[in-house]
Amino acid sequence: MTPDQPPFRDPQLPRAERVGDLLGRLTLDEKTALLHQYAPAVERLGVAAFRTGQEALHGVAWMGPATVFPQAVGLGATWNEDLVRRIGEAVSTEARAMRTRDDRVGLNVWAPTVNLLRHPWWGRNEEGYAEDPWLTAATAVAYTRGLRGDHPDFWRTAPVLKHWLAHNNETDRDTTSSSVRPRVLHEYDLRAFRAVVEAGSVAGVMPAYNLVNGRPNHVSPYLREHLRTWTGRELLVCSDAGAPSNLVDSEAYFDTHEEATAAALRAGVDSFTDHGTDPAPTVARIRGALERGLIDEDDIDTAVRRQLTVRFSLGEFDPGLDPYADIGPAGGWDTPHHRALAEEAAEQAVVLLKNDGLLPLASGRRIAVVGLLADECKLDWYSGTLIHRSTPLDGMRERFGTDRITFAEGADRVRLRATEYGGWVAVPEPAGPEAAWPAARGAEGALDPALLAGRTDLPPLTGGADDADAAELALIDWGGGVLTLRAPDGRYLSVAEDGYVRAAADQPGGWVVQETFRFEEHRGGHLLLHLGTGRYVSVAADGLKVADRGEPFEIVCTERGEEAVARAAAGADVVVVVAGNDPHINGRETEDRDTLALPGQQDRLWRAAHAANPRTVLALTSAYPYAVPDAHTALPALLWTAHGGQAAGTALARILAGDVSPAGRLPQTWYAADTDLPGLLDYDIIGGRQTYLYFDGTPLYAFGHGLSYTSFDYDGLVVDPPGPLDATVRARVTVTNTGARASDEVVQLYVREAGPRPGSPHRRLIGHARIRLAAGASRTVGLTVPTAALGHYDVAHGAWTVPAGTYVFEAAASSADIRCSVPVAVPGQAPRPRSVRKDGLAAADYDEQTGTALVDRTKTAGDAVTALDGSGELLFRECDFGDGVRTVSVEVAGEGSVEVALAGGGAVALVEVPPAGGGPYDYTTLNAETLHTEAPLTGVADLRLTLNGSVRLARVGFGG
Repeated sequence: MTPDQPPFRDPQLPRAERVGDLLGRLTLDEKTALLHQYAPAVERLGVAAFRTGQEALHGVAWMGPATVFPQAVGLGATWNEDLVRRIGEAVSTEARAMRTRDDRVGLNVWAPTVNLLRHPWWGRNEEGYAEDPWLTAATAVAYTRGLRGDHPDFWRTAPVLKHWLAHNNETDRDTTSSSVRPRVLHEYDLRAFRAVVEAGSVAGVMPAYNLVNGRPNHVSPYLREHLRTWTGRELLVCSDAGAPSNLVDSEAYFDTHEEATAAALRAGVDSFTDHGTDPAPTVARIRGALERGLIDEDDIDTAVRRQLTVRFSLGEFDPGLDPYADIGPAGGWDTPHHRALAEEAAEQAVVLLKNDGLLPLASGRRIAVVGLLADECKLDWYSGTLIHRSTPLDGMRERFGTDRITFAEGADRVRLRATEYGGWVAVPEPAGPEAAWPAARGAEGALDPALLAGRTDLPPLTGGADDADAAELALIDWGGGVLTLRAPDGRYLSVAEDGYVRAAADQPGGWVVQETFRFEEHRGGHLLLHLGTGRYVSVAADGLKVADRGEPFEIVCTERGEEAVARAAAGADVVVVVAGNDPHINGRETEDRDTLALPGQQDRLWRAAHAANPRTVLALTSAYPYAVPDAHTALPALLWTAHGGQAAGTALARILAGDVSPAGRLPQTWYAADTDLPGLLDYDIIGGRQTYLYFDGTPLYAFGHGLSYTSFDYDGLVVDPPGPLDATVRARVTVTNTGARASDEVVQLYVREAGPRPGSPHRRLIGHARIRLAAGASRTVGLTVPTAALGHYDVAHGAWTVPAGTYVFEAAASSADIRCSVPVAVPGQAPRPRSVRKDGLAAADYDEQTGTALVDRTKTAGDAVTALDGSGELLFRECDFGDGVRTVSVEVAGEGSVEVALAGGGAVALVEVPPAGGGPYDYTTLNAETLHTEAPLTGVADLRLTLNGSVRLARVGFGG
């Protein structure tokens, strides 16, 4: 360090001291400006501009060409932490390399998503790893370790986990509240986040849009009460986009933006992602909050200190020492290693759901490759731009030979006639260089959709063509009547800002998809509704455009998709039907699904193929599960893979050919029907009997399910006696490949209580290992898990506990395929009843509930319970009344009544709650005038509370 350099530039000083020195040199205005996502440079100190946030869920997103790995749910399906860690290394290396040529690429990466896949209708199912907290945490730890790097002082990138907390619905996502009782909070939602934070590979978290227990996540006390207690590191909390404004605008939780900003800052939000690149509104709100005394400079300093800590860790102030600073495009971007890794990941993500011996496919067969996704390599909202592209059709032609493959997409072919004008819809040829567009792909088939979507220089469709010029359009119904229409040259019909309909998009996409339509019956014809604008397609003299009123069209089908599929299937030895979803349609960010069913058009395609050729394989390529019980019964083979990125087609072909034995495993339950599911907004997985942990029915495919081309035996499960709560449990099982092929196997270790408590899960995953075994080979697999993982959150005493008793350890091939088990006596805590005479009852600490929801006790902390539809019940087990209870009191707001009764017995007390007039946070303590019993309550009994009206119950007290 030269004499004129400030101490924060001295790498010999402790980092905390350097951060403190830089913080002390910043003015209040400079610090305030740093709280926006786009922090400006402080030129007088030589501090560069900085942006929080770079999407990197399964590759560097939005910044142009990058290696595209399988979707996150596909990475979860690999059950392979080593692979996921290596992918994290590749993604962070590409981020560093891409930044050398584009400083808009950020190193504070917003990934991974660790929200649990509780409900398969969730539109962002593709973003999570699994429905299980153990598997999610293990996968997220691996990915973040790869993103972070292994240098003790410097980070390759700084990962931020999404989305804190209990976020699993897109429907009204910024105004709905997830009702999460303490057991679900500690055993499920917090568990995935905690393990990743404790692993030391996380720079921070991003709060979710939703509310939890009536309180927005961006002012959640859990950030302070839980998150920041799990590590001594300064964690950075970055808001989700627009969420700070939602606190006032959509949620109306605060009256002014100054109050909302102050509350978020004091709760722990350190970087405000709001109003795009414009920091002015955020800065004005912070200044307003300062002037009103809602925050002070220390609150700002706390947030800035956390930001600066991340920037120091990324090497910003030590360019000569940063070990990752020399990563450049030649050594870190689209390398042979990354291409091979993308293919390996795509192969390991494939799950074989069923196989009656048809797979692997024998060589020399004539194969029909059919289906709406057979020649597609779909991207999602968080993908980069493809450099390489492999569709299932590409992969099959490459592997089996073009002359052995027949292709039929299965789209309906239609022509549209404007009935009021008598003319046909036509697609004019582009003039000039655009005419060569279909051949304008690169050597690897890559094309940036942004080059075409939204263009206004291409000619719009016309509506007055004669029969000879009528365009034959490919019509695909993605379900629920949501359609795409594609021109003969492959371009999708799209609507640009000027409202004209053009064939101008390589794929559907964008934040608001402009390539989706719906037909509505009208006066003997059909109106064509454009879903992106909510307006109808009309015929104008200069072309088709959207308007408030549309023109009716006659739809003339020239060929049904199932006819083409049946022809191809009949002429082949075997058929591969590739079906699934487009990640931008019917299930994505901002849009949940409403059914597990395969879209009707695709359902008809596999049935047509199977009717023409019983040797039919269904390969589902999707971001989420489907309920396909008929296909499971009828077809000899089914597979599933998430959208597998740039190598998806090659990987699927190698699996089908038997070059690779499939070993992916389902990271979530595949239910047989929509009726197996609770409501999308029911976050009580215990009461709602959700996920493999609690589901009482028979799933179509169980959590952890997946087959291979060989077989495995499990034997000799041994579990060492567990030690104290802070020790570990070690299990060992011998696995033998009893088949004729080498393959991976995923060994899964579950535990359950031999004498289950009410509300305990059927079993829980506590360990797993993906291993490779040659034919005939054996291996003893050892798994070590913390003893604490056997426990649960004891709501009666507000602590994590491992009850003493017998636990059954199970070595399994899936949660429904237990191969061997052993009971083990575990020394732990003896059960204790609730001491209600001494402590009373917190209403949120119930054991069971019916018809209630958790709400916020105050805007800063605490929970209360209210009835959803005017009446609800709470059950508290094993309440100890001691030597006698003679009085009952309730802490309540709202109005109505609270009835206290013994479970199975008569009423104990009824407390009427008159309207207080002070609003939902005006709590008061009311006493029951008399007990409806002849003698004091004594001993231990279950207690039932009935809430009526709009009462909000916080606590129940008992006295002698």
